[in-house]
Amino acid sequence: MNDLLLLPRPRELEHYDGEGAPANATVSETEERELSPEAYRLRIADGQISLAYADAAGRRYAHANLKQLKRSCGEMLPALEILDWPDFPVRGYMLDISRDRVPTRGTLARLVDVLDLLRINHLQLYTEHTFAYTGHETVWGEASPLTGADVEWLDGLCAERGIELVANQNTFGHMARWLRHPAYRDRAEAPEGFDTKFGTHLAAAVLAPTEDNADFALGLCRELLAHHRSRRINIGCDETFELGKGQSAADVEARGKHRVYLDHLLRLIHGLHADGREVLFWGDILRDHPELAAELPKTDVVALAWHYEAPSDPSALPDALFEVLSDFGITRDSLRGFEAHVRSFEQAGVPFWVCPGTSTWNTLIGRLRNARGNLLDAAEIGLSHGAGGYLITDWGDNGHMQPLAVSWPPLAYGAALAWCLEANRNLDVAPALDAFVFEDEAGVLGALLDRIGNLFDATGKTAMNGSALFTDLLSGGALLGSMGETDPERTAQTVIELDEAIAELQNARPAASDGEIVRLELAAALHLARHGAWRIARGAGLPRPSDPELAADLGSAISRQREAWLARSRSGGLADSLARLEKVLAEYARA
Repeated sequence: MNDLLLLPRPRELEHYDGEGAPANATVSETEERELSPEAYRLRIADGQISLAYADAAGRRYAHANLKQLKRSCGEMLPALEILDWPDFPVRGYMLDISRDRVPTRGTLARLVDVLDLLRINHLQLYTEHTFAYTGHETVWGEASPLTGADVEWLDGLCAERGIELVANQNTFGHMARWLRHPAYRDRAEAPEGFDTKFGTHLAAAVLAPTEDNADFALGLCRELLAHHRSRRINIGCDETFELGKGQSAADVEARGKHRVYLDHLLRLIHGLHADGREVLFWGDILRDHPELAAELPKTDVVALAWHYEAPSDPSALPDALFEVLSDFGITRDSLRGFEAHVRSFEQAGVPFWVCPGTSTWNTLIGRLRNARGNLLDAAEIGLSHGAGGYLITDWGDNGHMQPLAVSWPPLAYGAALAWCLEANRNLDVAPALDAFVFEDEAGVLGALLDRIGNLFDATGKTAMNGSALFTDLLSGGALLGSMGETDPERTAQTVIELDEAIAELQNARPAASDGEIVRLELAAALHLARHGAWRIARGAGLPRPSDPELAADLGSAISRQREAWLARSRSGGLADSLARLEKVLAEYARA
């Protein structure tokens, strides 16, 4: 099996002695309802190609498999039989479109192509303020939002590929883009925001848990759902950090924060159940409260258990760190892996999915080693504990500066695990990406992404939920700053490796429809990452370019980022994203 380039690797592949079949041989097809959902059997022998499939999805995946075999083997296909079906019935991807970057239609169409290749059958676009809700122009007016027509177009495109486009609108936390405006200020739990244990002040982001706010949020959901054929919706409800610090303070004091949270969550769920909807919500707030999770409905509800770090032993981390992180729901137990995140829902009998991440946000060029550990842990725990789905998340914290191409390696690996864990646990995605995603005749991009994706801690400094190359670039602009000691030799080597990657990128020959955009956006990301490495060196007093030289380099990198952004994404949000970099640029003028 290892000599064939297939993505994902099939569950069962048996080679036969004897004659295979010409690649142009007629394919005979048979529908076999006895096969499990989405399953197929592909047989190549004695000059003939035959396939059996359970349903439309199985037929589509069989033909995709055959297309990959033709690319891998040429004019004559070997004698073999493949029997294949998925581990997880729902294999999803969620893209953040609310942290400044809203994709163009061209980017969304390309995304659907890649998801189809990877056998992803569920897509969400994470939304806070980037849908053009009627009467709320104040909120989305400068964001270049998706319109109802955009969503209906995308919904149709997904349906053609067997992908369910699912509505997504946060309805409790993460509402800062609404609450910053005077017309919505009174809806905030804490209109003035709150002070964290980090010593920073965060703006109001949580809706007060009131009947009126539930009706307001349900109105948004209903308008968005009207443009989707799916009956599912993800209502978010994660990271309600300031709950109990404002309007609900007395209620929280009397009944407890998690009880108040659950009651408001149930308002939203019951309202959507009355409309015949299935409700998905992020499970972080109820993660450690099985007694409350048990009160959730057991049908038409899915708890989304999310976690974005590879399993680790946090015992060496200081207690003081967790005292600070407690404001954000991070405990020692939560860092050990997915088992701690699914336990409450499994005990309560509530349907749940596992939701790992691409580990690309707050990084510029990825955290690939972390991503693989996180994605693998999610698949293992999800299968062993009965998760009904596997949703790969791709966030855009702090300006969504990472390019889409950086997400392809972790997305491909995670999608392959969701299809069949045991066949794909050790999958090397680089050559498959070159062959089927980038169509890179030079075979450069896959290996390049693998190398740069593992530079996130190469300077000796690291960051939780991010890379020091990014957090040091922003001078503390990220929520969690970098940790550890700068290693002079490793920092110098990191700059060399980034320089080499910038040069090697010119050798790539991607023939895919977005091939030149990939080169453009990776060049921009690499220049910013190199600047981050130089800032790490600057902070440690190590050799680096002078401040005027750094200013010139960052100015050039910002221009590259602007050009790459506009090739992939709408203009709304660009100024907000670049402002983080322009703030750093201004530092050099003051130095």
